[in-house]
This record gives sequence, C-alpha cells and structure tokens, in this order.
Amino acid sequence: QVQLVESGGGLVQAGGSLRLSCEASGRTFSSYAMGWFRQAPGKEREFVATISWSVGNTKYADSVKGRFAISRDAVKNMMYLQMNSLKPEDTAVYYCAADSDYGVRFGLLPVRRVQYDYWGQGTQVTVSS
Repeated sequence: QVQLVESGGGLVQAGGSLRLSCEASGRTFSSYAMGWFRQAPGKEREFVATISWSVGNTKYADSVKGRFAISRDAVKNMMYLQMNSLKPEDTAVYYCAADSDYGVRFGLLPVRRVQYDYWGQGTQVTVSS
C-alpha cells in the first residue's frame, strides 16, 4: 500500500523560502510520476509541479515557474518542493501525490488531479504579507 507523508510546512514572511518534503513508501516507484498540489480555503485543489520518478523530468504551473523547484531522491524515496520568493497567494495546504499509470502514458507528465491515485494528508503553508 502506497503511503505519502508530507512535512516542512509552516509560517513564513513574503519573499521567504520553505522546503516541503514527501516521504513515499509501499511500492517501487520507478514507473510513477509524483506531484505537488495545493488547496487554498474556498478554492479547488490545483496543480503545482510534477516529476517523473525514474528520469526526473519536471513540469510546473505557470504561477510557480521560476520560484519553485521539484526534485526527488529515488534512493531515499523522498520528494521535495523548494519554494522561494513566496507570496501571500501561495498560502494553502500542500499535498503530495503519486500517479501509478505514468509509465504507460508515453511520457506525458500528469497535471490533473484525477490522474493521481495516492495522496498524502497535506501540510499547511502560510505566507504573511
């Protein structure tokens, strides 16, 4: 059974940085893609970034491109989201997710919530102005 556990959230001032971590367990993830989503109060859960586990290809939402960086350590089964130049509008609960079907999708990285079949419990990120 796949388990995803996020950590690293907190309160930070605008312009600051945070690094989120996601510990993955329960499977061999070589054929997976993993991603980060976020959900602000009263809003839909939205895509932030994704990475292919084996090769490390990445894709970002336009709103975070150039500020956030997704990475993974395949040996430790860890995924990270380095968030720099944080803005108040980045405030949300951030979720780690896993897509088990990435390996059969001809390299198309998943950006839709429905493409992910495993989710973590989320970690709160609050950016003060």
